[in-house]
Amino acid sequence: MTPETDAALRAAGLDPQAVENLVRAALAEDGDTDVTSEPIFAPGDTATGDFTAREEGVVAGVPVAAVVFDLLGVVHEAKVADGGRVVPGQVLLSVSGPTRAVLRAERTALNLLTHLSGIATATRRWADAVDGTKARVRDTRKTLPGLRALQKYAVRCGGGVNHRMGLHDAALIKDNHVAAAGSVTRAFQAVRDVYPALHVQVECDTLAQVEEALAAGARAILLDNMTDAEMSEAVRLVAGRAELEASGGLTLERARDVAVTGVDYLAVGALTHSARVFDIGLDFT
Repeated sequence: MTPETDAALRAAGLDPQAVENLVRAALAEDGDTDVTSEPIFAPGDTATGDFTAREEGVVAGVPVAAVVFDLLGVVHEAKVADGGRVVPGQVLLSVSGPTRAVLRAERTALNLLTHLSGIATATRRWADAVDGTKARVRDTRKTLPGLRALQKYAVRCGGGVNHRMGLHDAALIKDNHVAAAGSVTRAFQAVRDVYPALHVQVECDTLAQVEEALAAGARAILLDNMTDAEMSEAVRLVAGRAELEASGGLTLERARDVAVTGVDYLAVGALTHSARVFDIGLDFT
C-alpha cells in the first residue's frame, strides 16, 4: 500500500498490516482469473469511475477500500472522510486505472465500504436518539470473526464508543461466572486478586446484585434486561459511585427512554451483528 494509505489507517487507529492481510485474503477469494472481464477488456484498456452513495447515511471504510485499490494498482481519490454524513448521489471515491483491475477491485471494495458504512449509519441513528442525554452508545464483542477491529472502528465513525476489544483488555463478570464462583462478591474478588489494576465490569440482573457489586468494590456495572424503572432505581442507588451500562432488549425506539434513566452507556450488539449494508455503487464515467 502507499505511504498515504498507511498513514490514513494509522490515524484511524487501525493496524495497516492487519488490514492489508484481510484485503489480500478477500481478493484471493475471487481466484486468479476474472473469466468475465478478461475476454472483454484488453490489458491496455482503462476506465474511470465513481463510488456513489445511493442513500443517506454515514461513511466508514474509505481508507480500508484504499488498500484494495493500492494492491491492484488503481488510482483513487477520496471525496469524503470517514464519519461524514452523505446523501444520495454523493461521490465517495473516484478511481481510475486498467479496466480489469478496477472491476477486480469493485466488489471487494464495496463489500468493505457497504458493511462498515452500514455499521456507522446504524450507530449514528442510536447516537442521535440519545443526543442531549449523558448516555453514550457502546458496542459489544458480537462481531464477525476477523472483522472486529474494522467493525469497532465503524462504530466510532458513527459516534459510538467501544467496549473491550477482547477477553484480554477488560474483565466482564457475567451470570455464568457468578454461578461458578458462588456469588458476585467471590467472582469480583477472584478477578481483582489476579488483576488488581484491570477494569472490571459486573453484570447484574437484579438491584440486589447491584448493591452487592458496589459493596464488593465494582466501579462498572452492566444492568442486564432491567426495566426502565429498575434502571432509574439503580442510578439512584449507585449515586455516581460506578458507571452504569444498560444491556439486553434494547431497541432504537426505546433508546431515549433508557438514556433518560441516567445510565452512562447503552450496550447495542446489533450495531455489529445486525447492521444492514449501506447502499453504494460503482458507476463508470
